[in-house]
Amino acid sequence: MRAVLRLFGCVLIAAFALQLFFILRIAAMAVIDPQSTAFQRSEAWQLATQGRSNGERDWRQQWVPYSQIADTLKRAVIASEDSEFIYHQGVEWEAIERARQRNAKAEELAAKRAAQRRARGKEPSPAQLRGGSTITQQLAKNLLLSGERTMLRKGQELVLATALELFLSKERILEIYLNNVEWGEGIFGAEAAAQHYFRKPASRLGANEAARLAVMLPSPKFFERRQGSAYLASRSGTIAARMPAAELP
Repeated sequence: MRAVLRLFGCVLIAAFALQLFFILRIAAMAVIDPQSTAFQRSEAWQLATQGRSNGERDWRQQWVPYSQIADTLKRAVIASEDSEFIYHQGVEWEAIERARQRNAKAEELAAKRAAQRRARGKEPSPAQLRGGSTITQQLAKNLLLSGERTMLRKGQELVLATALELFLSKERILEIYLNNVEWGEGIFGAEAAAQHYFRKPASRLGANEAARLAVMLPSPKFFERRQGSAYLASRSGTIAARMPAAELP
C-alpha cells in the first residue's frame, strides 16, 4: 500500500510540476516572443526525418510585431476562426458542442462523397470541419501540446487556454498566434505566408488576400496544393464579407 501511495504522490508532484512549467512559460510570453512551438518542432522533425523536403524551402518563418500585420488579416482570421475572440475568456463551451455535432455529420457525408468521387476516378475532398476551438485554444495546443487527440490532452488545452487569457492580453494572444500558425508545408506565421503566396509583406495584405489565408487555416497543406479550389474562392468571398464586423483587440 505504501508503494502505491508513494507512486501516486510522485504522479501528483510530476503533474503539478508540469502545470507550473506551463504557467511560467505562458507568463514569460507576456514579454518574450516564443522562438518555436511544440507543433513547429514536431513538423521540423518530420521534415528532417521523413524526407518531406519541399525543394526551394524547407522552413519559413519571420516574426513581425502586431503593428506590422495588416488589420485585414487580423479581421479575416477572427471572422473565420473565432468571431467572439475579444469577448470570451478562452473557451466557448457551446461552440465546442455545436462543432462536435456538425463535424460528425460532415465526416459522415464526406465519407459517402469520397466513395462516389473515387468511383468516378476523382480525388476526394476533405470534410469541411468547423473547429469549436477558440483562437486561444488553438494557440495553447500549438504552443505547448502534442497533436494527439485524447480527452487528457483536450483537458490540458482548456487549462492552458485559461492561463493564456489570464496572463496575456488579447492583442498579445493574437500576435503570437498569427506569428506561429501554420500556412503550408514549412510555412509558419503571417509574414512567411504573405511572402510565399502573394510576394508582399504581411503589413500590405489586401482584404481578399487576407480572406484566402484565413480560409486556409483549418487545412493549410491541403489548400497550399489547391490554390485554384472552388471552395477556397467561395469561402474567401464569405469571409471577406464578414470582415468589417470583426472586432480587433
